[in-house]
Amino acid sequence: MGKKLKNTGLIGLGVVAGIAVSLQFSAMAQKPVEQPLPLEELRQLADVYGLIKSDYVEKVDDKKLLTEAISGMVASLDPHSAYLDKRAYAELREGSQGKFVGLGIEIGESEDGYIKIVAPIEDSPAWRAGIKPGDLISRLDNTPVKGMSLEDSVKKMRGEPHSKVSLTVLRKGEPEPLLFQLTREEIQQKSVKGKIVEPGYAWLRIAQFQDPTVDDLAAKISELYQQDPKLKGLVLDLRNDPGGVLQGAIGVAAAFLPKDAAIVSTNGQLSDSKQIFYGRPEYYAVHNESDALARLPAAIKQIPLAVLVNSGSASASEIVAGALQDYKRAQIIGSQTFGKGSVQTIRQLTADTAVKLTTARYYTPNGRSIQAKGIVPDLAVDEYADGDGLNALRPREADLDKHLVNERDQEGVHARHEEPEEQLRLVAQEKKRKPLEYGSSDDFQLQQALNHLKGLPVQIAKAETKLVQAALPASGNAGGK
Repeated sequence: MGKKLKNTGLIGLGVVAGIAVSLQFSAMAQKPVEQPLPLEELRQLADVYGLIKSDYVEKVDDKKLLTEAISGMVASLDPHSAYLDKRAYAELREGSQGKFVGLGIEIGESEDGYIKIVAPIEDSPAWRAGIKPGDLISRLDNTPVKGMSLEDSVKKMRGEPHSKVSLTVLRKGEPEPLLFQLTREEIQQKSVKGKIVEPGYAWLRIAQFQDPTVDDLAAKISELYQQDPKLKGLVLDLRNDPGGVLQGAIGVAAAFLPKDAAIVSTNGQLSDSKQIFYGRPEYYAVHNESDALARLPAAIKQIPLAVLVNSGSASASEIVAGALQDYKRAQIIGSQTFGKGSVQTIRQLTADTAVKLTTARYYTPNGRSIQAKGIVPDLAVDEYADGDGLNALRPREADLDKHLVNERDQEGVHARHEEPEEQLRLVAQEKKRKPLEYGSSDDFQLQQALNHLKGLPVQIAKAETKLVQAALPASGNAGGK
C-alpha cells in the first residue's frame, strides 16, 4: 500500500479527511494595495482567457473560467486556503453550527477502496435504517465508489432535505450486498458527549469545535457533576477531532485553566491577526451570548485531567492540548497530533460565496508553534495494546503539498513512514479488528488514561513497550507558563 491513509471525515461537516481548520468569520477586509499591480502578468492572464474563448474546442462559460481562475489562485497558496462557492460556503456554515443535511454517518476510507462506516449518528436516517459500524459502502446511487475521493463521496451523500439516496453496503457475515434507500434530513449533531466511566472518573469527548461547543461542554460537565459530585479525575478526548471554530477551542481550554489565562496567540500580516486570546467571555462567547463557563462547578479548575490525542487531532484541538500542556494542567496521552498551526479567516465575497484564507500562524501560551510538527504527547500510548493501528500511515500536515513551514522549529517532527511490508502488515491487522468505539470498555487508550489518573502503571507505545508508574498531578496544578 503505497499511499498514506486518509483520516476519518464526518458527513456534512466542513472538514474532511484531516484537512482541518481553526476558523474565524469576518467581513471582507479592505487592505490598501501596497505595490502596483503586475501589469505584464495580468496581460498574460487576459491573453490566456482570450485564447480559451476563441480557440478552445467548445464554448466555455465566462463565469466558470473566472471562478476557476480565482479558485486555482487561492488553492495554490497552501492546503487550507480555498475559494468557497455557494454550496461549499453553505456547507461550511452549517458544519460550524453543528447541523447539516445528510445521512448522519461518520465515514473513513477503507483499505479496499470502499467507504467504511465508522459510526452512524444516533437517531439519524442511517442509524434508523440499521447501518452499522464496519459496513462498507460499495455504491452510491448505483455509482461505484472505488476511485472516488472521500470528499466527492461526501458531496454525493449530501443534498436537499427529503431527497433520497441509495447505498449498496457490504457487511461481514452477509453473503449478498445490502441495499439501503435513505432520505436525507437535517442532522443536529452534538459536538460534546460524556459519561461516568466508573465511580469517580468521567470521560468527555469533543468531536469537533462548533459554535455551540462551549455551551454543550458546560452543560455536559454540569450533568456529570450532578451524577457524581465527587469526581476524582476527568479524561478529555480529542482523538480524531479535526478542529473547527477558534472560539470553541478558547472556551474549552478556559474551562480548565485559571481565570483570564492566555490560551493562544496569532501572528500574520494584518494588525488584527497579531493577537493574544485569553480565557475571557469576549474571546469565546459566540454572538456575544452569556458566559456559559460561569455556571461550571469550581472543582473543574482543580480536577486531575488527562487529554487523549492522535494523528487525527488537528488545529483547534491542538490549541486546547497545547495550552493545557504548557500550563502543566493536564498530561497529554496518545500519539503525535496532525500539526496544523494556522488560522483560516472566512472573508465573504458575495451573499453566497467567500474565500477561506490562511491569515495567521498560531502559538501556544509558551510561544510554541505546532505547524508541521504537532503536539508531542507527554505519554506516548498506542491505540491498541498490540500497536498504534493505522496512526502511523495517516498523513499529517508535514506530508501535505505546499504546507507552511514551522518557522520556529525548522526540523519539526514528521510522521513515521513505514516500509511497504510493515504497511501491509498493519492493514491486514486492522482488517481483523472490530471497529473501535471511543469511551467503551474496549478503548485501550482510555483505560491507560484512567490508570494514569489513578496513579497506576500505564502501558506506553509498543515501540518501547514497558510499564511506567503514572505521576498523579497535584490538585490545582494549573500554574503559569
